Amino acid sequence: MLKPIIKLLKALNGNLKREQIAMGFSWGLLLGLVPGGNFFWIVIFVVSFFFNHHHWSKILFMAVIKLFLGLLNPAIDAAGWGFLHMEALQPLFTSLFNMPLVPLTKFNNTLVAGGLFLGVILWLPVYFLIWLLIPLYRNKLIPGIRESKVYKSILKFPLFPIIEKAVKAVSAGK
Repeated sequence: MLKPIIKLLKALNGNLKREQIAMGFSWGLLLGLVPGGNFFWIVIFVVSFFFNHHHWSKILFMAVIKLFLGLLNPAIDAAGWGFLHMEALQPLFTSLFNMPLVPLTKFNNTLVAGGLFLGVILWLPVYFLIWLLIPLYRNKLIPGIRESKVYKSILKFPLFPIIEKAVKAVSAGK
């Protein structure tokens, strides 16, 4: 879990485009809301690699969403139930359910439908929120941290060079 965090911090502090980082967060949200191992999760995960985004931010945000999934499940379930019971979509769902192999996707599961529905609905708001927060992080938060007394005292700590070397080794993939 340390490697995705280090890679994300390198991307945030480096010259990586904020669009790529924000897109990674959006993919992570969608993958985090859809139940893992499901047909749709696998398809979304594979398709995500065809787009240019920061993969470590996707993995980290997906992990964060999955950690809180127990708290989010009632809302996801309610959204899925509401989506699956929309009167206008009933003929579509009926025809999909009667097709061969389509029911194996479990599209009619409230958690699957709710995760897909909420993931698609929240995709753009999360993208733009992260897109707006990255310059604030880069221009306001990081300079403030670097000028703080706590940060400067950590740099003077004797074990800091050892920790810094370990972080560089993990981020280099060694």
